Amino acid sequence: MTTMEIEKMPLPERLAVMESLWASFRQTGQEIPSPAWHREVLAGRGRKLRSGKAALYTLADVRKKLAR
Repeated sequence: MTTMEIEKMPLPERLAVMESLWASFRQTGQEIPSPAWHREVLAGRGRKLRSGKAALYTLADVRKKLAR
């Protein structure tokens, strides 16, 4: 299936296909390797948190902020 074919699908159908793909990953039990850049981003975020330059927000906090 090509990207062009996927883009022609209605959104609910594309979402259903995406959910099926994720389910297939879970069923096989195979780990999906993280790329090196992902580890670098997470390490940078951890450094910011430890230094106090970043904050954590709960989902409830984010929803309240978005509702304003």
